[in-house]
Amino acid sequence: MNTPGSLTYVYAVTHRSGPLGDALAGLHGIGQAPLRFLPLAADTADIAPGTPHASLAFVAGDVPEQDFNETALKKNFEDLGWLEHVARTHHDVVQAVAARAPVLPLRMATVYQDDHRARQALSAQQAVFTQRLDQLRAHTEYGVKIYLTPDTTEPPPAAPAPPASPGKAYLEARRAQRHSRDAVYQQAEQAAETIEALASRHATQRVRHAPQRGELTGPQENVLNDAYLIPDDQAGQFQAAIADAARSFPGLRIEVTGPWAPYSFAMPAPDPADAPEPPR
Repeated sequence: MNTPGSLTYVYAVTHRSGPLGDALAGLHGIGQAPLRFLPLAADTADIAPGTPHASLAFVAGDVPEQDFNETALKKNFEDLGWLEHVARTHHDVVQAVAARAPVLPLRMATVYQDDHRARQALSAQQAVFTQRLDQLRAHTEYGVKIYLTPDTTEPPPAAPAPPASPGKAYLEARRAQRHSRDAVYQQAEQAAETIEALASRHATQRVRHAPQRGELTGPQENVLNDAYLIPDDQAGQFQAAIADAARSFPGLRIEVTGPWAPYSFAMPAPDPADAPEPPR
């Protein structure tokens, strides 16, 4: 039940279990609010144990209505400090659940007016949630990123040459730099193809995210940012295969991240027929 002046914030979908319930009792969400299971019915005795989706539940907590109503969210999303705190807390809760049970992470700042409204949303999507949780069972998300390091895009030192005019020297330097960058990008393309081939031996699904930019990458340029869903019993082989392949591309930084809760695979990818048509 909600406390006065609060909204229901949902972090993830999972199946209720005794061990996970014990773990939730020791965890806190945004604003140090206690976490709770939010099952389909307010009284769990109303759900027969053998019925489909009987154990399905949101992991939820209360948040202040004054900070999470629609108007407040528009303002708070411009506050980087507030946004970082909420994102980090949301992630910590999801990861804690994922360490103990299959989980579908929900989008940050998914809020409902009250528990009743949240249960209505859970009920409306229970079949999809249950199917997806079954598909993700015993699987974990890993990321693979390729970076161009600054020193690999600098032109090599020029050999001694006869003096040239400033204009000619500038053009030659630019040409050498362009050739150097072209070679590095070609190597990155080869690395991406190699990684995709290796990962396909282990992954059940892949999502290609847009390369990261700005403060997330620093001086390095991110040119590949893929997520793979890996069966838990193949995670070690997957990581070893990527690490071994990375040694063949010394001009690049190839990084495996994870294990993560399956953020990239929480819901099925849209069918190509339903995807919006790209601009022409």
